Amino acid sequence: MQIARPFRYFSSALSVFFVWSMCCFGQAGAKGLDAEQHTVRAFDAAKTNPLDLRAFLVNMPKGAELHYHLEGGVYAETFIRDGAEDHLCVNISSLSFVRRSTATGNADTPCEKGDVPATQALKDQHLYDALVDAFSMRGFVPSAGVTGHDHFFDAFDRFIAVDQRHTGEWLDEVASRAAAQNEQYLELMVTPPFVHTAAIAKELGWRADRGFSEFRDQLFAKGLRDDVAIVRAYLDQAEAIRRQSERCGEANESSGCSVQIRYIYQVLRAFPPEQVFAQTLLGFEAAAADPRIVGVNYVQPEDDRVAMSDYALHMRMLAFLHGVYPRTHISLHAGELAPGMVPPDGLCCHIRDAVEVAHAERIGHGVDVMQENRPYDLLKEMAAKHVMVEINLTSNDVILGVTGKEHPLPIYRRFGVPVALSTDDEGVSRIDLTHEYVRAVETYGLGYADLKQMVRASLEHSFLAGASLWRAPDHFDQRVPACSHDTLDAEKQSPGCAAFLQSSERARQQWELERRFSRFEASH
Repeated sequence: MQIARPFRYFSSALSVFFVWSMCCFGQAGAKGLDAEQHTVRAFDAAKTNPLDLRAFLVNMPKGAELHYHLEGGVYAETFIRDGAEDHLCVNISSLSFVRRSTATGNADTPCEKGDVPATQALKDQHLYDALVDAFSMRGFVPSAGVTGHDHFFDAFDRFIAVDQRHTGEWLDEVASRAAAQNEQYLELMVTPPFVHTAAIAKELGWRADRGFSEFRDQLFAKGLRDDVAIVRAYLDQAEAIRRQSERCGEANESSGCSVQIRYIYQVLRAFPPEQVFAQTLLGFEAAAADPRIVGVNYVQPEDDRVAMSDYALHMRMLAFLHGVYPRTHISLHAGELAPGMVPPDGLCCHIRDAVEVAHAERIGHGVDVMQENRPYDLLKEMAAKHVMVEINLTSNDVILGVTGKEHPLPIYRRFGVPVALSTDDEGVSRIDLTHEYVRAVETYGLGYADLKQMVRASLEHSFLAGASLWRAPDHFDQRVPACSHDTLDAEKQSPGCAAFLQSSERARQQWELERRFSRFEASH
């Protein structure tokens, strides 16, 4: 009996300690769960009204945008201002910018008959509005002979005369817009100058009996590697202007400075094969020499006559160059097609060839996946290989006419293929990334957890250097051992976690994303 009483007191004290420990030691975890649950409730309430939904989503962390054409991301109003600064003319019949007729190109040089100075748009509201409509999808209504596809791609030809010296201003514009929506990383597709590369490719011409390796050597002998310096100078100048515009490093720096930018070298595929190969080679060489260039992609309409007829050849080019430059990443526009745009056999295998032949790690659009041969096998393969699809809902609607149940986004998700939302050309489409999140939620009934998965996937599949913060690919429940016990709100990480984050750009961005989610959810 005398032994039982101390045990009873001990047992009672143990119970009190257990309750206290559950309350206090488990408080951090409980708070985290409560914060996320509160956020889910706030999100579900916001879903009932599109304006509330946008207000909620504009502040939600969005991680990375991985499918973004820089020039297509610039709004028409910016191009009009730049065209006026460049002393361009406007061809009234086509509503296109054209250069002045003489080499001087100064303000005193007259425009051709039928053209007016671009500066006139700054004084004539009707001309200004007409140019905005011509440079974008604003107010566009399909008519006989003019589809959304045609108007979209024609827009680029209308403002292409604007000088690339404005690239730094464009970087500032897109970075500032990204920062305002809680984005932290952009991979921008750009086409640096390649006039010399195109010239030597044309001089050498295309010979079907000549191997890729031999053609590569011939291009090098003609000085193709000299153009890498031109690419680097182009980026140096643009980034210097961006830093100056955003006052990066100063006490009053712009929020745009917080957005990290890397570049995808985009190759124009609707040209003769000698130029496509030469420009692709320049892209791989530039990526090998400059860490700011993290990958290569092919652009221009996939249904273009040349792009269709040479598609298999282009995949073999990429396969060869991937073997030479295995560290350079590849993301490809593939499956940006819909039934009726091309003959049925043209839908058979672009996505599969991009993955299996060209070693694409990401697919841009991937809209026609269910028209490919053995689509379910392809979906399983993409999921097993963790090939991510860059989803562009508005772009797919206005260009391809594919939306709602006709879009494969739900099928990709059902098969476990990683996906992330992007805008494609937000300036031409007159949207932003938040718009795409709103559209995805309203169209497919996505929940907060679904969006969080996509956001995390965007950084998981970025082309940033280094290992992932997550223990298993596309599973975002366990961090790597080095950081598994660190808390997001700590002033500094443990030595092991700090060393790991220092070794990986990707992991640092992922850690920052988790910090942003923690702060965002705590606000609800």
